[in-house]
Amino acid sequence: QVQLVESGGGLVQPGGSLRLSCLASGFTFSTYAMRWYRQAPGKEREAVASIGSTGSRTTYADSVKGRFTISRNNAKNTVYLQMNSLQPEDTAVYYCNSFTAGLPWGQGTQVTVSS
Repeated sequence: QVQLVESGGGLVQPGGSLRLSCLASGFTFSTYAMRWYRQAPGKEREAVASIGSTGSRTTYADSVKGRFTISRNNAKNTVYLQMNSLQPEDTAVYYCNSFTAGLPWGQGTQVTVSS
């Protein structure tokens, strides 16, 4: 069955970095554009970064542009999110899904930015 497993979250101080991973299984990962999403407490889930199926095209939300980098390794069925210069407003549960969010959601990974 389709499964998305996010990992790599944690507690980090403002200005710090984290690298999130999302391991996909149960579908042809290499043919799907993927996105990272996040949901902060009391807020709706939002898309923060997208990557095309081959990795050649990426887009970012204005709030993370220049700080986050999305990448993928199709041989490993994994999409990554490198997060630098983290700020308290980046605190959220982070999820990956397809570009249209049409796959079953994983459990997400908690990112907390606090001093």
